[in-house]
Amino acid sequence: MSRQDINRSGEMEVFVSVVERGGFTAAAEVRRMTPSAVSKLVARLEARLGARLVNRSTRKLQLTPEGCAFYERSVAILANISEAERFASAGEQAAGRIAINTSGSFGNHVLAPMVPAFMAEHPHVTLDITHTDKVIDLLQERADVAIRAGPLKNSSLIARKLGAARKIIVASPDYLSRHGKPCSVADLQDHRRIGLSYARALEGWPVIDNGETIADPVTPGLQVGDGEAMRYLALSGAGLARMTEFTVLGDIAAGRLVPLLEEFNPGDREEFYAVYIGQGGPLPARVRALLDFLAKHTRI
Repeated sequence: MSRQDINRSGEMEVFVSVVERGGFTAAAEVRRMTPSAVSKLVARLEARLGARLVNRSTRKLQLTPEGCAFYERSVAILANISEAERFASAGEQAAGRIAINTSGSFGNHVLAPMVPAFMAEHPHVTLDITHTDKVIDLLQERADVAIRAGPLKNSSLIARKLGAARKIIVASPDYLSRHGKPCSVADLQDHRRIGLSYARALEGWPVIDNGETIADPVTPGLQVGDGEAMRYLALSGAGLARMTEFTVLGDIAAGRLVPLLEEFNPGDREEFYAVYIGQGGPLPARVRALLDFLAKHTRI
């Protein structure tokens, strides 16, 4: 029998049962084997190890010094195996590090307020949160979960929808006092608009014009690479911005930004998904716990 064919953990389990049950017959009942099969297994184990583990000359089972040492190590090894299986099991308590990749806007305005509740619910989990508006490779970046806007294109990933958020046009009171307030779609052409520079950005702003939804062309006077930078520029009075509503609700409530052209807003929504690698077996408990929490508590 080759070394690969030997079920060493199985041998250890049977041997431990023999010791703890005090004999071959009692161990056979526990292991659902015949006493003869248990005896032969121990004999094969002794032959392979080149050491006698059990003295068979008395009615009561006696361990040799080698048998005692092998028993103690077998118990420790089997305990380690059980612990490893529990931690790897999908039903194990959520524990360990979760690497999350999300945009600055979603991370600051949606995810961050939920973190304390999640950590209280799962005290053995640690979070490593990275902000970027770029679409990343989860494997390359070693991210467990990415939170993204828009449809999923990579078929090797699985997406769980978290919600959809309305888009609105905003500007600061300072900007409007200097440049006036746009009152129609045509007025947009007279204003500086802040755009996004990454490839996934829309080429125009969806608006209702003469009863139809059109994409009003945008030649941005400013371009930025992420939503939070756009928000800060809008707050500073640099121009008009069309943003996800949850990003600016606090600013609108505080009077730092003003919603514009709401009667021309088509009400389109940007969908957000928790994206993860779903191939290769059950999800780790920590990742599943995060996905369930996000799906339950995300409000956008």
